Amino acid sequence: MSQAVKPAQGRTSTPLAGLMPDATKIHRLSALLTLLLLIAGFSLASQAFFSVNNGLTILLQTSVIGLLGIGMTMVIITGGIDLSVGSVLALSGVATAMTVKAGLPVAPAMAIGVVVGAACGAVNGLVVTRLKIPPFVATLGMMLMARGLALQLTGAAPISQLGEAFGRLGNGALFRVVEMQPNGFPKVIFPGIPYPAILLLLVAIAAAYMLSRRQIGRHIYATGSHQEAARLSGVRVDQVKLYAYVMSGALAGLAGNVLMSRLVTAQPSEGVMYELDAIAAAVIGGASLSGGVGTVSGTMIGAFIIGILRNGLNMAGVSAFIQQIVIGAVVIGAVWIDQIRNRP
Repeated sequence: MSQAVKPAQGRTSTPLAGLMPDATKIHRLSALLTLLLLIAGFSLASQAFFSVNNGLTILLQTSVIGLLGIGMTMVIITGGIDLSVGSVLALSGVATAMTVKAGLPVAPAMAIGVVVGAACGAVNGLVVTRLKIPPFVATLGMMLMARGLALQLTGAAPISQLGEAFGRLGNGALFRVVEMQPNGFPKVIFPGIPYPAILLLLVAIAAAYMLSRRQIGRHIYATGSHQEAARLSGVRVDQVKLYAYVMSGALAGLAGNVLMSRLVTAQPSEGVMYELDAIAAAVIGGASLSGGVGTVSGTMIGAFIIGILRNGLNMAGVSAFIQQIVIGAVVIGAVWIDQIRNRP
């Protein structure tokens, strides 16, 4: 019989309670306010920003960041970090394209791409939990290996001519209405809801339900909040961490399918610096790099802040180099706010 463990002194709630601290709610509300201000500001700066087509473009751009951000949020909540998601995205997309080229139908090929991503995540998790290597170093190593493998498998050349079916996930839309004109050319009456946006919504709902309503979600929060207390309470900490890294890798693989499908070409050089966008989305949305804090809804707000910021700056004619400076400043600001929030 295991003895009951007394809660640590100084805590008003247990990690397993799954309750969101007031500071986190305030952080998420401030992020939502920032998102609304960005939308208002860019709408005033350009009439085209608030158009339907630009809104759909933002949804497409944000879908990849959002998928990566959800997986990153799970890892960050456990107290870890995953720097490999951009490279895993590229490797998974390449794996999908190679299997399509080998004659496999698109759907099973994309499933293989997700499995490749999950396998990379499993390696990350095992290195962190079994070899006790810090997550920063472990995932940095995977970032280099996955990118190198993607480039080696393709000879650093893109894989093209993948067929119309390959591009359906990234370029298709639900409820799209197209009318044929008398001159024989199609006219889009309603562009529809992009499949990547629908996929992001479904994944976000499933992840939010898992984190808030399922035992594994409570264990993820407990592991990041106080690892030793969670272990003494019966939580299998190593398995929980492994699960988080596998999910991060699988969602990176799914994001790779979406991105490569949008391009209808597998680019082994895609996904560079995407890990920073994913981390930024999670932290801006209220996830704490100290672990134990974070929500999927907050990460979605953070992802849209990143997506809208990039889109608005592009429309304003701001160079890509200045955009990097702005996004970097936003990340530093979000982490600084997180540090202030965690001070006693």
